[in-house]
Amino acid sequence: MAQRRLVCALEELPPGRMKLVDIGKFGVGVYNVRGEFYAIVNYCSHEGAPLCQGLLGGTNESDPDTPGRLRRVRDGQIVRCPWHNWEFDVTTGRNVADPKRRIRTYQVDVADGQVYVTA
Repeated sequence: MAQRRLVCALEELPPGRMKLVDIGKFGVGVYNVRGEFYAIVNYCSHEGAPLCQGLLGGTNESDPDTPGRLRRVRDGQIVRCPWHNWEFDVTTGRNVADPKRRIRTYQVDVADGQVYVTA
């Protein structure tokens, strides 16, 4: 059964940062993406890497205004697997290259200056 657990004080998790919480078999990464909070399992669905140890950044997509050119998008919400560079959107859990593939996500809420995750 899912439990609501304290992650940290709000000021300990500024935008662009992640906090790994010891929950379940693999842990849960709680991310602050531009002031909104999201949580994902610390397990890459590809081959089981500790996903939350990967780099947090953005991804590239084709620029509709300039054919043949890429543009940077979704900065601060894409985590890249440290083993094979698979990219996942922490806001949805979906794989960037194949949105049918996903990782587990969890509910995060803030109350009285504290960040909580339900997992």
